[in-house]
Amino acid sequence: MESGSITRDSLVKIIREEEEILNEGKISSLKRFKDDVNTVEAGLECGIGVEGIKKYLSGDRIVAYKINEIKRKLS
Repeated sequence: MESGSITRDSLVKIIREEEEILNEGKISSLKRFKDDVNTVEAGLECGIGVEGIKKYLSGDRIVAYKINEIKRKLS
């Protein structure tokens, strides 16, 4: 992980060969060692399962993101 953190409820994109978006989906499993976890911080190794992906290749990048809904307020 390069920066930030990843949580089990994150959405992810799998990028192969720098430009091709292989898949977009949800995280199906997030593990640290053999334990299921909810969050993994940058700099730590983890196992990530993504819905619809069965095999990763060397060089694949996983980009995690969240969509936050912000309600407008009247002034």
